[in-house]
Order: sequence, then C-alpha cells, then structure tokens
Amino acid sequence: MPNAADDLPEGAREKLIQRKQEWAGQGRLLTGHAADPAAQRLPPGQRLVTSWPVLDLGAQPKIDLQRWRLVVDGLVENPVTLDWDGFNRLPQSELTSDIHCVTAWSRYDNRWRGVRVADLLEHVRPKPEAKFVLLQSFDTYTTNLPLAEFAAHDALLATHWEGEPLTVEHGGPVRVVVPKLYFWKSAKWVKRIQFAAQDQPGFWEVRGYHNHGDPWTEERYSG
Repeated sequence: MPNAADDLPEGAREKLIQRKQEWAGQGRLLTGHAADPAAQRLPPGQRLVTSWPVLDLGAQPKIDLQRWRLVVDGLVENPVTLDWDGFNRLPQSELTSDIHCVTAWSRYDNRWRGVRVADLLEHVRPKPEAKFVLLQSFDTYTTNLPLAEFAAHDALLATHWEGEPLTVEHGGPVRVVVPKLYFWKSAKWVKRIQFAAQDQPGFWEVRGYHNHGDPWTEERYSG
C-alpha cells in the first residue's frame, strides 16, 4: 500500500537506532527531577521550540488515500476496518495541546483536527477485559500504552495540524496524539489499533525506552 519516501539506507537506519539505544543506556538528558503538570507546563529537562522537528525510523511511507485503511480490532465488541471516507464520517473534533519529545524539545499550543479517541472508543466498544492498546504503523513501527492513557479526553487521531492536512513527515494522513506522554507514544502513519488484556512492549520499549513515558516524572528510559 505505501510507497516509502526519503528512505535511509539500511546501514544508516541501524546506526540511528543504535545511537538512540545508546542514549537510553547512558541515561542521556535525564535531570533526576520531577514536576507537577498542574504547576509547571514545561516538563523537566525540556526546552521550548517553535519549529516542529522531524523524527522517524528513516522511512516516510507515502500512502494513497484511496487505499488507506485503519484496522481497529482485538478485544472490542465492534471490530472495524475503516477506509478514508469511513474514518472521516466519524465525529470530527478540534483540540489544542502541547508536544513533549523524549529528545528534550517541547512545542506549545498545537492545533489539531481529527477523530477524538473517545469517539472511536464509543464506536468500537472495548470489552471490559481490554486494558492495553498496541499501535501499529505503516512503517512497521509499534508502540504500546494503557487503555486509560489512550482514552484520555485530549487524545486524538489527527488528520490536520494548524488548519492544514498532516504532512507525510509528521505522520499524515493519520497519526495518534496522546499529549500527556512523550511523543514517541503518539504513533505516526497509524494503520492498526489493537486492544488487549496484556501489555505488549513496542519498538522503542524493547530497546531501552520506558514502558509508560510520563514527561513530568522523566520516564525516558527503562533503566
């Protein structure tokens, strides 16, 4: 379905991944401090930026909207496979939230448009035993999070940023936005949302990064 754009050579991709794993082993950027998000908007160790840096695994899948599909399955009463038109028939919302990246930059007041996770959950109806979510992307990336975090009131499946369709480099046509966690948990190019009773660590979580990822307690790395 997708055609990869701006792919890194395999050797360069592996070096990028290795470097980020080394950061985890070294505890890079850790300050050892925690903060209360009600009292401090900028999490510990973060710097404020006005740009939006691009971070990925070296491939940016270019997806034909006529062939795009989002699978929502696992422990749900109503598993669905949504095409682009079906996805856009779900209730649309606009939300504003901050981005906090584990590489120590934050960006305030990002204006998003898309489908609130709460509205998607109402559509698919997770079963009582569903406690976790695994997100899968068109570039093979995966990440995991508790259902309670995914269901937060400000979590969104975003199609637009600052009034414009999401660009490929930032995860378009659809990316997840979970503002209360480091942004690696907000998967780009999402293609599958799987609900499960047991947690299943994703790509970075098995490579030294924290399984939860709370910016205000500096949950950058598993160590």
